[in-house]
Amino acid sequence: MDNTALALLELGAVFFTLGVLGRLAGRIGMSPVPLYLVGGLCFGEGGFIKLGDIGAFGHVASEIGVVLLLLLLGLEYSASELVTGLRKSWMAGVVDLVLNAVPGAVVALILGWGPVGALVMAGVTYISSSGIIAKVLADLGRLGNRETPVVLSILVFEDLTMAVYLPILTAILAGVGVFGGLKAMAISLLVLTVVLLVALRYGHHVSAIVDAKDKEVFLLKLLGAALLVAGFASALQVSAAVGAFLLGIAISGSTARNATQILEPLRDLFAAMFFVVFGLNTDPGTIPPVLESAVLLAVVTTVTKMLTGIWAARRQGVARLGQARAGAALVARGEFSIVIAGLAVSAGAVEGQLAALATAYVLLMAVLGPVAARVIEPLVGRVLRSAPPAGAAPVAAEE
Repeated sequence: MDNTALALLELGAVFFTLGVLGRLAGRIGMSPVPLYLVGGLCFGEGGFIKLGDIGAFGHVASEIGVVLLLLLLGLEYSASELVTGLRKSWMAGVVDLVLNAVPGAVVALILGWGPVGALVMAGVTYISSSGIIAKVLADLGRLGNRETPVVLSILVFEDLTMAVYLPILTAILAGVGVFGGLKAMAISLLVLTVVLLVALRYGHHVSAIVDAKDKEVFLLKLLGAALLVAGFASALQVSAAVGAFLLGIAISGSTARNATQILEPLRDLFAAMFFVVFGLNTDPGTIPPVLESAVLLAVVTTVTKMLTGIWAARRQGVARLGQARAGAALVARGEFSIVIAGLAVSAGAVEGQLAALATAYVLLMAVLGPVAARVIEPLVGRVLRSAPPAGAAPVAAEE
């Protein structure tokens, strides 16, 4: 059998299996993300069956999935709403950084991985997965909830922090010194500032450029613009996800509404590939030796992310149920954490066990995050209904 036929068969099997897993998730009332991850784990490195001929397509498809997830998330908000949210939530972003970076750094130092290992693990445990969170919020119908802008502003703060962190980390790993890291950081911040200013002042022009009456033309222009912006951002060491998100907020009005409708099926397809490829690239055999440390980190950083979301939402006047939803939404880790660990391991600057720990940790959090986001509302709702505060309105009315 030639390579093309084999690749088509494998790709068809992957898509069909994703459909089955998605239907199963719908029947049991949960997000399909954990099942996609476990499915990829079963058929990747060290799994039951290794799929070898779709690696290149899977990698590109997974990148497109993240871009589309963040693009559609950006379409839900305007540039002015983003700036207002960042102004209100910058303190929550700082609290998030301290609470969630410290546990990873401490574990790395305890394991003897030194300052560089501590810096790497701090990034792994700090950054939430924008891709997983965007997918879960969409699946659960919470994009319009009052707490969602709080979650979004924290995610944007994290991504902007990555624009500072990644260039410095890359420079340290490459041994080019502090000056090289600061130079890369300055380029990243300049690009982010320019794109945000364009979104604020010329967003209507951006909408006019991508808009079209014909659906086919509209789709091609939208997807092309998103990939161009994401690729340009990535080339300048800025997150491709951040670039796609900023493009989304630059598109407004009826153009944004139409773009959401036309891109949703593509988002679901490519986002599913992202989660599967993440699992495919993980060898289950590397997990058991570091599982204890991974579980400890998962427990601690689940609590710290929950506290971050609850505190941030409370400061914005969100009700108690919304506070709990905000905290649970932030739990998931994913693509950025793996990228950080991969940079460190490929540079040979840290212990090989760091990659296994990061992978085990991210898999735990990538599964726990969507589950927590799903179960937190009925769980907290029951607790609040069983013990309502004196003189309070019924909890069922809280949003």
